[in-house]
Amino acid sequence: MERLRPGLVLGDRYRLIGHVASGGMGQVWDGFDDVLERRVALKIMHPHTQDEFALIERFRAEAKFAAQVVHPNIVTVHDYVEQDELCCLVMEFVDGPTLGALLSRGPLEADEARTILYGLASALVVAHEAEIIHRDIKPANVLVPDTGAKLTDFGIARSVGSLSQTMTGQVLGTAHYLSPEQALGNELGPATDMYGLGVLAYEMLTGEKPFARPTPIATALAHVQDPPPELPAGTPTDLVSLVGDCLAKEPDQRPTAAFVVDLLEPQPGPQDDSAPDPQEETALMGPLPRRAMLDD
Repeated sequence: MERLRPGLVLGDRYRLIGHVASGGMGQVWDGFDDVLERRVALKIMHPHTQDEFALIERFRAEAKFAAQVVHPNIVTVHDYVEQDELCCLVMEFVDGPTLGALLSRGPLEADEARTILYGLASALVVAHEAEIIHRDIKPANVLVPDTGAKLTDFGIARSVGSLSQTMTGQVLGTAHYLSPEQALGNELGPATDMYGLGVLAYEMLTGEKPFARPTPIATALAHVQDPPPELPAGTPTDLVSLVGDCLAKEPDQRPTAAFVVDLLEPQPGPQDDSAPDPQEETALMGPLPRRAMLDD
């Protein structure tokens, strides 16, 4: 993608500022929308081979599916541009690291993991209500700005019940985060995303992937055959139960995204009923000194 350079303008409005990262389907650039005068992220694909041209449909599909799911915990897609054999997905700019970058430093605290899981489950509720399954829940596809976790990269998302765009027997997704039904090539549904959420939860709480094996094939088989390892002693019981339920081998035994949201929804802090009523306290103390009243 030597053609990509700072200053290049796509779609007569999106100006490239700097290269951020490269991935399997293209590059991500920091950009600027000259029309609306706002910072954006640009995911750009420039196909060179016949196989890469075949991936353009997946790239268009990402734009289509991501645009259908609008939620604070999902990276917003603003536009899709094709220009001079370049395909560009224009997304909101998110100022924060990926979950993968956070996990490279070690496991997260239980409360932080709980907050991220709540945000991702909230995002999946909206996706699943739109009958869209993400199919690739992994740390690289989760951004963690100060405002809360955001799910991104709907590159292999599909409508529930739709046929795959891949060749027969080909499995998309990362082996460490495959559900058993993905590994077996079976029909997928929303429960597939819940399994990925369970793998993610385990990794956040331990810093380790639950089914890591020496090869991708061995890892995929472990998802199908092996029970998940136990979480460390001291892990909150609600998270232990949640991880175990999400990692159930049978899809119909896993919780829904809505159930996880209800389970993890932040609760208001307890109120201290023993605290004295201010009016009663004032009556007992008598009139406040003028200085105290002014300070109050």
